[in-house]
Amino acid sequence: MLDGLVKNVRRSGSASGFWLFELIVTLSVLAILVVGTIPLSQNAVKRQKELKLRETLRQVRASIDEFKRDTIGSCPQGSISQVQTSRVGGNVPTDPRSRVVIDDCTIFDTQNLDRFPPTLETLVDGVKVRERGMSSIAGAGLGDSKLQATDLNQIDELTKIYLRRMPVDPITGESDWKLRSSYQTGDDDSWDNINVFDLRSASTETALDGTKYSDW
Repeated sequence: MLDGLVKNVRRSGSASGFWLFELIVTLSVLAILVVGTIPLSQNAVKRQKELKLRETLRQVRASIDEFKRDTIGSCPQGSISQVQTSRVGGNVPTDPRSRVVIDDCTIFDTQNLDRFPPTLETLVDGVKVRERGMSSIAGAGLGDSKLQATDLNQIDELTKIYLRRMPVDPITGESDWKLRSSYQTGDDDSWDNINVFDLRSASTETALDGTKYSDW
């Protein structure tokens, strides 16, 4: 009987040792799997940020181009006074996508002859605009219109917003963009404060495809 009890104890000890070994092996495998998935999850997060950065750059650049289109015919070159050329006739070629013209020339200075937005904030705050084709020289009896010139002059001005909010760089988490005016080259590090022709990320990191975010 004593011999049987000893054998049972030995079997129990062997089973416990085997179970402990299985537990160690299982935990080791799980640890390897977890460590292996960390880079994958990090790359997934990084890829999402990169997609967001590309989309943000596309939206802001499209807004800059839209602003530029709306300046065509708005101000004489070098003018910083309030003019309303949108209501004056003339053969000014315009992009058919532009339905309004910027009606406040005070936002431009004599250096910004290209009429790009002075700042990113200008796109967020908006500018005064008027519908294209409005003529202040059309009096009564011209065509079917019954409006006098003074009536056209009293039409309320509108404010057009080009960006809903200040864009944030998904990589840096800040609105710390590197800006470039239309008078600067792509490798200029400091903005000359004349206008906003383009922007790029301030991050010095490398993307998953090996390029620099600052070169996008």
